[in-house]
Amino acid sequence: MMSLCPLAYADGASYRQVEHNRYAGGQPSSDDLKALKEQGVRHIINLRTPGEVAGGIEGKGRADGMTYHHIPVAGAAGVTVENATRLDALLAEIGDEPVLLHCASGNRVGALIALRAGLAGSDPEEALQQGREWGLTSLEGVVRQRLERLPGE
Repeated sequence: MMSLCPLAYADGASYRQVEHNRYAGGQPSSDDLKALKEQGVRHIINLRTPGEVAGGIEGKGRADGMTYHHIPVAGAAGVTVENATRLDALLAEIGDEPVLLHCASGNRVGALIALRAGLAGSDPEEALQQGREWGLTSLEGVVRQRLERLPGE
């Protein structure tokens, strides 16, 4: 895994490159989308719910030639095995193409990444560490509970 590499954009928003061709962050602006396109990002995975999606990112991303994907994660209640499995399948479909995973702050991104790691067999502490690298913060307790309930734990 690559070390965290902050990328700063014109309006000060930041994203981290957490793996080769994998970026995580908060809600991108129009300027961010342009910068992300210049970085070679071809996919956007949005974990925000329909009620909190603002600014027409779907249309802007598509206009910039990126493919837009949406897995709505409604806070702690949305940190589920089903959503982690959906994310895993989507990342497998995308393959090695550059992708930005985002929510409002990166917290939900990290939460689903941690749960995904647990489903793939990582022990809870390893899964939580991976989640932190992707942005997991305040949802860590919820994720820990979900990881402890996985079969085999």
